[in-house]
Amino acid sequence: MTGIASFHLTTVRGVAAPVALARLGTDRLALPRVPGLRFWRLLGTGRGADTGPGADLRRTALFAVWAGEADLDRFLASRLSRGIGTTETYCVRLRGAGGHGRWNGFDVLGAIEAAVPTPNDPVAVITRARVRARHWRRFAQASRVVGAELAAADGLLAVCGIGEAPLGRQATFSVWQSAAAARHYAYETPEHREVVGRTRAEGWYGEELFASFVPFGATGTWAVRDPLAGAVQQSS
Repeated sequence: MTGIASFHLTTVRGVAAPVALARLGTDRLALPRVPGLRFWRLLGTGRGADTGPGADLRRTALFAVWAGEADLDRFLASRLSRGIGTTETYCVRLRGAGGHGRWNGFDVLGAIEAAVPTPNDPVAVITRARVRARHWRRFAQASRVVGAELAAADGLLAVCGIGEAPLGRQATFSVWQSAAAARHYAYETPEHREVVGRTRAEGWYGEELFASFVPFGATGTWAVRDPLAGAVQQSS
């Protein structure tokens, strides 16, 4: 398997926010024609590190799976990867490190190279769910509590809430100092562990994905810094 994944954040000036929102529509027409792009999702984001309900209209995200690094390189060199009024961009390259689930039926981890993080390697994590309508209120209430616990988690380097729709298709992308730190939050913190148990017992999700990745290259900044600075080799 030679595929890789990438995660992108793009922030624009406030006056350009309507253009950024319009691109969520127009880029959906252009991305299917990008060579080597096997899977993609254009996403809205929450404000700052807030993973609860709410949106930052100046910032958008893209998650993508590529046939190879050369395809990602060509995309980054193209006009499609840049927006009008952009003030900040970030792109991190990812290999798969385990997990379960699918994204709109697509096997993300099965389509990319696998890697085993060493104890000192940072990891990135995507959690994504399609929430059944009857459970949306419970999910929204729980996400506020879990989000506060996440923001205070040891070893968290950066996090943002992402979503395909204002309601019902919610996700997070987070970067951690190590796989051990990510596992500790996922399985040992009390509020998160309780909510995970409820989602399974009560059947909140129609589809879910929990995927961890090994970052192996990053460019740009996220909130005026690179959360992986010094931890991975930076791409040119």
